[in-house]
Amino acid sequence: MAYLAIAMPLCQLSDRAIVRMSGPDARAFLQGLITQDVTLLAPGRPLYAGLLSPQGKALFQLFLHADGEDILVDVNAGQAEALMKRLAMFRLRRQVEIAPEPGLSMWQQWGEPAGTQDKRPADPRMDEAGRRFPAAGLTPDATLADWHAHRLALGLPDADEIGTDELLWLETNARELNGVSFTKGCYTGQENTARMHHRDRLRKRLLPLQVAGGAAEDATVMAGDKVAGALRGRRHGDLQMALMRMEHAGAALTVDGLPARLLRPLWLPAEDGEAEGEGQPPAGS
Repeated sequence: MAYLAIAMPLCQLSDRAIVRMSGPDARAFLQGLITQDVTLLAPGRPLYAGLLSPQGKALFQLFLHADGEDILVDVNAGQAEALMKRLAMFRLRRQVEIAPEPGLSMWQQWGEPAGTQDKRPADPRMDEAGRRFPAAGLTPDATLADWHAHRLALGLPDADEIGTDELLWLETNARELNGVSFTKGCYTGQENTARMHHRDRLRKRLLPLQVAGGAAEDATVMAGDKVAGALRGRRHGDLQMALMRMEHAGAALTVDGLPARLLRPLWLPAEDGEAEGEGQPPAGS
């Protein structure tokens, strides 16, 4: 059977850095700090996780990749030094080495055709995100702007939208995007994260909006005369993340008086905001 050739964009994630953790205590050390179960980490099976404050707020958005027994930590480039300092602060006498990994870069590939035999590791958040992996010596054929437009349409937050010590980890949709384990042992911020998990629903979430040109990147999202949310991070094309109050998710929205439209991600539960099939149609409809 012949398959139709489909372009698979390949992008170097130049806004990400890699920190290598090695030594016999590296995995046990991380297990007590981050939101995911490090025992599940394996070659070809990366993990998505957060390192939180004691109050459960996101400090660092992380992806973990196995390199033998070492762990490659994929983190926002502007936060790499702060992450290494924070990890070193908790290391104490454990046998863990923490250092930059300059020989590798992070890469993202998406738009996979049916029947592909590509064995590159899948992005741990959702299949539609494609593949995410560390590598050297590749040639990109897509830009960072291409990737940001793709991930925003899927409702995948990035570090600048999450911020530092601003949003609770579950408000960044970590539960729906495989960024937290509720069966592992204790970790920093676990108490508030578990408490939020057992509530019926979240009051606020990071969600993508299609925003009309001319609206400021730091503007407030309105539902009539009520505040529905606030834009966060940078705009890519006409898409930008907003921290949305979920009771207004099905309302007609504006930003700086201009129309805005909520894009409902595939992973968003129907009971959050409007019922499925109601509210505003997705972009492109």
